[in-house]
Amino acid sequence: MAAKIRRATYFHATVRDEPGEAYRLLALLAASNVNLLAFNAIPMGRENTQLMLFPEHAELLARVAAEKGIALSGPHPAFLIRGDDELGALVDMHERLATARINVYASAGVSADCGRYGYLLYVSPQDFENAATVLGV
Repeated sequence: MAAKIRRATYFHATVRDEPGEAYRLLALLAASNVNLLAFNAIPMGRENTQLMLFPEHAELLARVAAEKGIALSGPHPAFLIRGDDELGALVDMHERLATARINVYASAGVSADCGRYGYLLYVSPQDFENAATVLGV
């Protein structure tokens, strides 16, 4: 099965790098019916962590964040890719982007025991529409 590539919107929140910070934010979002398609945490120096939130409905996340006083940066564009986990599953899309001279500046992926994978792919905002065309989205 070919990979399914979709446009995704993400936001990030910077929190103190302390136990329970991600839990508190994720619990608040779940209690507010904010469904996340993806989540990632990245250390930002010694004292902070950046939580990347990929909501199913960006407007709902933005509204909940405003109501609860959560400072978010975004929305930002990215690609969410899902497909069958096979050797070289990411090669074709990276080749197409490289041929078009579009730089992938960040990515994250995971495979699942069910033979599938999920992949987040980031290009610069000025390259996003061209990358979407190259990827057929």
